[in-house]
Amino acid sequence: MAPRTLNTKRITKALLAPALALGVTVGPASAPASAAVWNSCDQWGNTTLNGYTLYNNIWGSGAGSQCVWANSGTNWGVWADHPDTGGIKSYPNSKKVINKPITSIGSLSSSYSVTVPPGGAYNTSYDIWDTDYDYEIMLWVNHNGAVGPLGTSQGNVTLGGHTWSVYKGNNGANEVFSFLRTSDSSSGTVNILPILKWIKDTKGWMGNETIGDVQFGYEITSSSGGLDFRTDNLTVSSS
Repeated sequence: MAPRTLNTKRITKALLAPALALGVTVGPASAPASAAVWNSCDQWGNTTLNGYTLYNNIWGSGAGSQCVWANSGTNWGVWADHPDTGGIKSYPNSKKVINKPITSIGSLSSSYSVTVPPGGAYNTSYDIWDTDYDYEIMLWVNHNGAVGPLGTSQGNVTLGGHTWSVYKGNNGANEVFSFLRTSDSSSGTVNILPILKWIKDTKGWMGNETIGDVQFGYEITSSSGGLDFRTDNLTVSSS
């Protein structure tokens, strides 16, 4: 992964309204192959379905075409045709809002089931933010091609039902903690709360932050010729 000099994913949220007003579309976008409750090829296209917010979120430079479709916040997919060049092009995702300090969270877990292409360069990941956007916690459940985490290796740890390779870095705007599953998976359940507590209590890398968003999606670097990514049975549960 090329280092991010700015927290672009955060900045694009602030640009959401004017971009939608202009009806921005990147490239000669193609409509999703299957009929769906909602679809969009707009750069910042978004909607809310059954408590989840869907984003097309084409935020990187040099991007091609991308369209997102959704039957619900937990059943959705994306078609993307991004050139085989360096740098992240997009992070289409489904977001669930938590808005609780870590010590006030009784439980926080998620299940996922995905179908991803054998080609291209991407990762399938959770992107978890505090409300001040000082900290970004990424959980990679699979990845393919020439992609890698920001920062330096901190060794391996078994947490939340999985074994992860941990990396710690800074993109110039916020701290980034990346957890890469040591073997790729297409489905599973992640107990997220022990990971947050490990960062806070065991490592002391952050304090009692208020967790704002839990996002799940595909950080796409390249998908030449058009590739499909599909999410089924996504759930984010908290108490």
